[in-house]
Amino acid sequence: MSTMKFCRECNNILYPKEEKQQKVLLYACRNCDHQEVADNNCVYRNEIHHSVGERTQVLQDVAADPTLPRTKTVRCAQCNHGEAVFFQAAARGEEGMTLFFVCCNPNCGHRWRD
Repeated sequence: MSTMKFCRECNNILYPKEEKQQKVLLYACRNCDHQEVADNNCVYRNEIHHSVGERTQVLQDVAADPTLPRTKTVRCAQCNHGEAVFFQAAARGEEGMTLFFVCCNPNCGHRWRD
């Protein structure tokens, strides 16, 4: 992971620049002509860390999403509510897509998969 780099000549920030002919990543100053070869090809990395509570809240918020399809052909096993939101996603450790359901009862929010 690279950090901000500064020009050795004028102390301005160095910006990533592609050297297309040699296919090399450079850092170049926009103020003077200084350039240096990047020691790492990673320009930016965004890591998102979720706590367990955040993930649960995201799934409960899914039930309130008006853009997701709803069904009244399933019943929640916990509260017996007759409406659920459903969506497809890849399940961890499994190939292919899995159909997920989230109970629309605001007091429940139970999740299950088909």
